[in-house]
Amino acid sequence: MNTGEASALRKKVKAVAKATRTISSDFTQYKHLDFLSNDIISKGTLAFKAPDWVKWEYTEPFSYAVLFKNQTLYINDDGKKSNMDLGNNKIFKQLNQLIAASIRGDMFDDATFDISYYKEDNGDLVHFIPKDPQFAEFISAFHITFSTVGEVEEVKMIEPSGDYTQIIFSNRTQNQPLPDAVFTQ
Repeated sequence: MNTGEASALRKKVKAVAKATRTISSDFTQYKHLDFLSNDIISKGTLAFKAPDWVKWEYTEPFSYAVLFKNQTLYINDDGKKSNMDLGNNKIFKQLNQLIAASIRGDMFDDATFDISYYKEDNGDLVHFIPKDPQFAEFISAFHITFSTVGEVEEVKMIEPSGDYTQIIFSNRTQNQPLPDAVFTQ
């Protein structure tokens, strides 16, 4: 993309992000590991409530939920529950902020990332390369695909090894009532 197109995309995505109070979506996750011949496929639902409550609930092939809420990471692994204070862990705190921002589509922070913009047939693709070397040890790049209206359709997190996790969203609803009970463990 040229500079003008990239600027227009940022404005469009930020306008959508600013107006987003809730998101509910199904997702399909593909975990690609070079040593496996097939990707590991998981399915589930995502719930987001501003400013930063995020719940990933996996339903296939296993039951597993991860909830980021009030600086705490809650995990429910098929009934076995645990939690972690994110406020004391810089990497997990950054990850929580990054997840919330990527769901909203509000990641255009030049101080945190080197950012590249690309046109695609049905939307736009943005590559985010972390500048923080400590964070880059875990994630070497994020690729986010935006729809023509500026909503996040796909997130790809690439590890330094080249393995990646690709999440494709479907059946997205936005700004519909989402009770706090959804964000319980």
